[in-house]
Amino acid sequence: MNIRREYRSPNCTLVLEGFGDTNSTFQGLTSSYLLSIVVNAECHFLGMTNKLQGGRVFLENLAQTVSNYAQQLLSGIIQPQVDSKEGERITLEKIPNSHLHRLTYYSAPEVQENPIVVELTTVQLFDLVEAVDQFLSDSQTLPELSPKIEPLGRNYRQKEEPTLQKVGSALIGTASLAITAFAVYFLPIPNTKKPEVKTQDNPAPLIKTKSQKEAKKELDLSLDYWEYLHLTKQRVKLKKTIHIPKRQNSHHQDHASNR
Repeated sequence: MNIRREYRSPNCTLVLEGFGDTNSTFQGLTSSYLLSIVVNAECHFLGMTNKLQGGRVFLENLAQTVSNYAQQLLSGIIQPQVDSKEGERITLEKIPNSHLHRLTYYSAPEVQENPIVVELTTVQLFDLVEAVDQFLSDSQTLPELSPKIEPLGRNYRQKEEPTLQKVGSALIGTASLAITAFAVYFLPIPNTKKPEVKTQDNPAPLIKTKSQKEAKKELDLSLDYWEYLHLTKQRVKLKKTIHIPKRQNSHHQDHASNR
């Protein structure tokens, strides 16, 4: 039975084609058969026309090389070189002075084709790692193929920095601080003078403030004065408006006497 499996990541797609065992199913699902024989494996990168293609040997070498290189990149420890199986060989290396990684695929000798070189960014590289991890974690695809994780020997361990070199910077800083404090201790204390208060020859006269009672008394007097002025004006106006007529009887009497 022909089976096709795809393992996708944002920038990489791993496609496997092969035959399955119809007698074995996964959790009772007949649609998920065990892929036990791989006849074709393809690796596509988004935006690239070149594709990596081969058989089972290519797939095993790809998974092993990518896993080892990713562990070396993350840990900083140089992984031991694992000899690829004869035929479809794959190498991965860091391009100096750049953030790119060179993946080279050497096809089988009998094919007689030039090696395919693909330059990957760090994002594309880890998308390839994710697609390979999906394939290796799939129990229904080549279950006998799994990454070999083994502890590294002491000879691959990075050399530790000597203890004296680690604490050297701290010791130098502490010594510099102690010398500076010692030198400051012997510096003379500067003489400080109190500011002199200058006295004026002709001090300004003190302004006496009025008490509350005096101020109230002056206010009452001013109010009484304005009230007096107002009443005086009213009286003048009344005198002007009132007309007093002359007596008529006295006028007649004076007129009669003259006669």
